[in-house]
Order: sequence, then C-alpha cells, then structure tokens
Amino acid sequence: MPENATEVTAAGIARLAGVGRAAVSNWRRRYADFPQPVGGTGTSPSFALAEVEQWLRDQGKLAEVPLRERVWQAVAGHPAGAGRALIHVGCALLLVRDRPTAWLELAAAPDERMAALLPQAMEHVLTARLGPAADGVHGTSAPEPAGVHTAGAQEPGGDHTAGGKEPGGVHTASAPESARVHTPTAQDLLPSVPLLRAAAELAAGIGAGQAFEFLLGRQLDANPRQYTLTPPQLAELMVDLAEPPKDADRAAREQPVRSVLDPAAGTGALLRAVGGPVALYAQEADPALAALTALRLALAAEGPRRAADGTHRAAPGPTVRTGDTLRADAFPELAADTVLCHPPFNERNWGHDELAYDPRWEYGLPARTESELAWVQHVLARLRDGGTAVLLMPPAAASRRSGRRIRAGLLRRGALRAVIALPAGAAPPYGIPLHLWILCKPEPGVRPAADLLLADTSDLSGPAPDASATPGRPPGGKTPGGGRERFDWPAVRSAVLDAWRDRADVEGVSRVVPVIELLDDDVDLAPARHLPRPASGGGASGLGEVRERLTETLRLTTGLVPPAATPAAPAHRPLTTVGELARAGALFLHSGTAVPGSTAAPVLTEHDVLTGAAPTALPPAGQEAPGGAAADDPVLLEPGDVVVPVLGGGTAARVVDAATAGAALGRNLQLLRPDPAAVDPWFLAGFLRGTANHRQASSYASTAARLDARRLQLPRMPLAEQQRYGERFRELAAFEDALRTAGRLGGRLVQGMYDGLTDGTVTPG
Repeated sequence: MPENATEVTAAGIARLAGVGRAAVSNWRRRYADFPQPVGGTGTSPSFALAEVEQWLRDQGKLAEVPLRERVWQAVAGHPAGAGRALIHVGCALLLVRDRPTAWLELAAAPDERMAALLPQAMEHVLTARLGPAADGVHGTSAPEPAGVHTAGAQEPGGDHTAGGKEPGGVHTASAPESARVHTPTAQDLLPSVPLLRAAAELAAGIGAGQAFEFLLGRQLDANPRQYTLTPPQLAELMVDLAEPPKDADRAAREQPVRSVLDPAAGTGALLRAVGGPVALYAQEADPALAALTALRLALAAEGPRRAADGTHRAAPGPTVRTGDTLRADAFPELAADTVLCHPPFNERNWGHDELAYDPRWEYGLPARTESELAWVQHVLARLRDGGTAVLLMPPAAASRRSGRRIRAGLLRRGALRAVIALPAGAAPPYGIPLHLWILCKPEPGVRPAADLLLADTSDLSGPAPDASATPGRPPGGKTPGGGRERFDWPAVRSAVLDAWRDRADVEGVSRVVPVIELLDDDVDLAPARHLPRPASGGGASGLGEVRERLTETLRLTTGLVPPAATPAAPAHRPLTTVGELARAGALFLHSGTAVPGSTAAPVLTEHDVLTGAAPTALPPAGQEAPGGAAADDPVLLEPGDVVVPVLGGGTAARVVDAATAGAALGRNLQLLRPDPAAVDPWFLAGFLRGTANHRQASSYASTAARLDARRLQLPRMPLAEQQRYGERFRELAAFEDALRTAGRLGGRLVQGMYDGLTDGTVTPG
C-alpha cells in the first residue's frame, strides 16, 4: 500500500456500500479475499480505501463512489487527523476561490513540487482574508491585542498537545487572542496533496464554500457528542428576529446592520446565516474549532472584487478570537448593532467567584446555577444603545427562583422584549422546548417598554399538516416520537416572526403582557404559564366537524375490512433474495442520505414511512442542510419504488405513488426499484413486511436492530401470480391508511371533548 494512503473504517465501508456494519463483519468472515486491515486496532481496524473500493466493485456491491464521498473518506482517514485535514482543505479552498489561476498553475505540478509551492500561495490568501502573519501564523483583520502569549493547541476531536505550536493547526492563549490559522509547511501538506486536488475538483462542481460546508458538516455529524450545533433553520430565524419590529422607526429599519457579534460562536452557524455587508465578530473557547470557524466564515464571504485600479481585492475577513468569553472577553470595547448567541447551558464553573464584581452585572450578580443569565448580561454589555440581541435559552432560565431578581431587573429596565417558546426538537438538547429571548439595550432618556411579548409555538411540532388536520390550522399536539426530521420549520418560523413583528394577542399563540403583571414573587416568564392552551380539535365549535369526518372515515374503513382468512397449510415455495434479484438486474438498491432542508425537493423520512405521512415539507427558501453541509446527491423517488426503513426492527414497507414521486429518499431508508416486467412492486412490498422475513434479515446491536435489505426473501412466482398477491397487499395498505386516519381523528375528538368538558366550553348533557 502506498505511504499515507487513505484509510477507512468498517463504518465507512458500510456507508460506501449502503449496508449495516454487521454486513461488513460478515463479509470479512465469509470472503477470504476481503482486504486485510492496514491500521487501527484489533477492535476497530482500518482498511485501505482504494483496496476496499476495488473489492466492492468486483463483488458488484459498489457501482461508483461519488466524488464528495471520496473526498470525505480522504479527510476522515487523513494520517494527521480529520481536524488537521479540514484546516489544510480550508486553506486550499480559499486559494481555489480567491486565486483560481494560481491554483491551476500549482495543480499542474507533481505532488512534491505542488506541496513545496503551496505554503507561499496559501500565505497570500490567508493574509488577505485573515490578516498579516506573525511567524507564519495568521490572525484576523482586527489588530492583535497586546500582551498575548501562545500555549498548546487542541486538535478537533478532543486530543490535547503539549505546549508550543501545533504544526498545521492553531495556537491557544490564556488571554483572548485572534483565531490563528498556521500556514501549513510543505512537509505538512505533502500527505494532503491528493486530498486537496480532490477537494478542488469538488469545489469546481458545487463551489468552494459549499465544498467546505459539506466536509465540515460530515465532521460534525461524525462527532455528535463533541459539538453543540445550532440548526441552520434556527440560525436564520434568530437573524430575522434581530431585525427591528414593524413599528420601529423606518430609517432604523432600513439602516444596514454594521456589526454582528457571536460571543459563543461554536461552528459559526449563527454568523454564517447573517446576510449583507456586515462586520462579523466571534469568540470561541476551543482554539481548533475557532480556526475552522474563521475559515468557514471566510469561505462564506464574497470573493475578491475588482478595484478601480483593475486589481482584485478580497473583502475583510471575520474577526474571530479564542478565549473564555465570560472570564476573558475578547471585545471589551465593542458596541455591536446585533448580538446572536447560543450559549452553553447549565455551566457551574462559569466564573461566579472571580467575576463577582464584574461591571457587566448591571442587573445583579447571577447565582452559580444561573450561567445563562450571566450570558444575557454579557450580551447586553456588548450591544450599542438600542441594539438587539437574540439568545437561545433553556426553559428553566425563565422560571428558576434563583434568577427572579435579574429577570425583574430586565423587565423594569425594558431590556427583555420577548420570550418565545419553541417546540421540542428545534435544537439540542432535542427533548426539551427551548426558548428564544429577544433583548434590546436600553437607551438613555428613553422610557422603558411597559410590556413583554410571550409566545408559545410548542403546538407546531411535528410534520406539515396532513389530511386529518382541521382546515386552516396545523395539527395540535406533538407527533409521537417527535424529533429533528419531524419538525415543521415553515409553520414555526411563520408563527414566531408574525408574533414578534405584530406584537399582538393571538389565542393560544402569543400575548403582550404588561410588565406589572409579571413582577410577582416568582417573576415566572415561561410563556405556557401565561397563555391558555388552544383546545384540541379547534375548540368546541370544531368538534362537530371532526366528529363528522371521523364518522365518514369509519364508514369507509368498514368497507375496506379484509374478507375472512382461508386457513391453509404452510406453503413451501422456492425462494430468492433481494440481493440475488439485484445482481440479476431485476431490481436496483439505493440508500437514502437526504434530510429535510438539504435538497430542493421534499424528503421522505423514516417517520413518514412508518406513519404513512406525506414527505416532510421544505424549509423556507435559502436554507441549507443541517449542520451547514451540502447534502449528498439525493435519490429521487419514482412511482413503483418500494421504501423500507433499515432501523428499529419493525415491519414496514411503502410503495411510492404519484403523490410521493419526486421526493428525496431520507436517511435510514433503503429504496428497492423493481423492473416492472420482472417484479410487481406491491408483491415485493407485501412479502418484505413478513415478520419472519424481517427477523431473518435483521442484525441486532445492544440498543437497536438493523435490517439488511439484501437478505430479505421473496418466493419465485410468475408475474401474473405476483400481481394477484400484489392486489391483495394493495387492499391491506388502503385499510391500514384508513385505520391511521380514523385513529388520528378519534384521538383529536377524544382530547377535544376532555378539553371542552374541563374548561366549560362543552356541557355534559
């Protein structure tokens, strides 16, 4: 194997082939010619990517690896680590975008020559975007604070290094300092040259910024416990909320935002959502993550523009600093127009003792358990007079007794303008309904606002409205098992922006509450405490319509009840497998990769298949994939396709109809596209749902079961006989859909009656 060749783990092989990890383990046992490990450990071996790809092709298990997948595997298997590889790629992509001619000249050279020439070229673009270098290290366009000393760096992935400079990485400091991107040396870059060539090829197709977004998104997805992410839909919503409300002065509304700060930048999702010509400021405690964020924001900015003298000049880059924001504020003199912040939650070691006399605590010293209220006051201290801030907050911050004095101060001074409850699933931690706090720094001489907007959008969780919803209203309550892929962002976005901009009382959604009503012993600002919940089923007036629809659905369901089953002896039929049919060309297999918002089409999710719902609705135009990553090229559904979930252990299969065709195939789904001249789709879907069939085709881990679709079995039958079975399976599917609809309507009617009887809008007699 060539030195520094890209390696891949068993999980990466499973992703390439669209199977589970158990299948890869079986291949290693069953096939003597399976590639041998070249690295890793005994429990987690790694393999040469080129050898694995060739073996998969020889076995007919891989047609062609998409370019973006090959680039990601090269990043993940980089000998210096994925974090270092991403820094190299980010520097190269800046060069590709800002100096394309120089890149083409470099790319024409052999690998060793290219590695020797790249540092000087990267130095040029890093200086233009992130400021001049000191000893080969680039900061930002802002002046370097005095008295900064560098120390050890941390590689993304949590590994600390000893003191000093980490080649190809970043520097840390005990005091706040610019996020520093070290210009890689020729020796550092030599193993990365094939990766950089492939990344440039990917950028030629989707753009340098999107190429980096995709790779960074994959890195974040591969390490979900290491990062706290802000979904892009939520980031854009927070940016929109930072705009002045409709009743603000017209000149103020039309004035462009000049400066935006994120004091807990993380991966830079909030600042990346900001549009227009703005000065971006960010601070992040993790130096390696801060460097990646600086590259991300630089690549998201506009490319070089032609100046009056005919030269191309790059726009100033973001100002990204490293350090603990509360203990070592990097921007003590900044008065930003807007602050966006997703602070860390429930931190006990935030500096309570050493910051007891900090001048930022205008509204009171936060308790040790109230780190979030420390962030609130830090944000207000970094706003200009009249500036707006939007923070993502845990719900407990609105009601904990230990914070009531600070909340009261925020209300009396008019600094807190709105508290908006989001549905569970809007952002991590996904199990609780987080809040958005909108703040405005009080202006001297201006009378404080006398009211607070409270809004609750928690009833808007779940997929887009379906046939069982009352016309004109989204379905009430949470979707069972609600989560990120079952989140109706368009409805939530519309409700939140309407509530903020209109500041009007809307039954069950928003209420403008006088401050005097909130200044009691608890100062509880949780919206649910001050808003009556809307009755299920649209209130007493809507229960009649729900009852009529339920009655009609039950009548139709009765007509779809299958006839009595005719007992027969167990049939012994010759069997084949899905894998054998795929090798014979009778059907094709595809794995889903799309998530809602990652593609221009609606996405059929695992939840949609299990519940019979329509594909998940699109987010608002202009939003991108979660984590900021561009999606893999999606698999689009066609009529007659059969879709099965690969996780969970249940039996489910869905035949794609004309209404679902055109949607993208979501994650954790397997698509079987049969040749209609050889396999009837309803026959295929019906036999795939057999309990015994699923059991023999599933592998089990400690917490979940995974289906290997290739092992599912089908009886060998002529097409005419298949169609006879298929017609019966189609009738069963229609009966199942009718039962689902009746169950949804029945649940709404029952809950609506409970609500009406208990609140007095329905009488018992």
